[in-house]
Amino acid sequence: MRESLEKMLAKGVDNPLLRFGLGKAWLDEGNGAEAALHLARCVEQDPKYSAAWKLLGKAYQLQGDLAAARKAWEDGIVAAQAHGDKQAEKEMAVFLKKLNKTLG
Repeated sequence: MRESLEKMLAKGVDNPLLRFGLGKAWLDEGNGAEAALHLARCVEQDPKYSAAWKLLGKAYQLQGDLAAARKAWEDGIVAAQAHGDKQAEKEMAVFLKKLNKTLG
């Protein structure tokens, strides 16, 4: 699946859904750096895309960049609240709580 999405991007197709798909695919493969690249582009294109903020935080966390993960989830909570995405808001709040416990 990732390969077909990469081909679309190479052909000049670039939109939040494509970037989200690529980011999720890379995250599923355990590549936080590539995932973060695409997910960051996704939220640049659509700052209200709360699911992308959630995965962006996960991608940063996978890379060990906990400050960036925190920022992504904080921004994601704001985005989720702005359009009533209660589930994403709750999930990111839990991620933040766990992160804060880890950091002390």
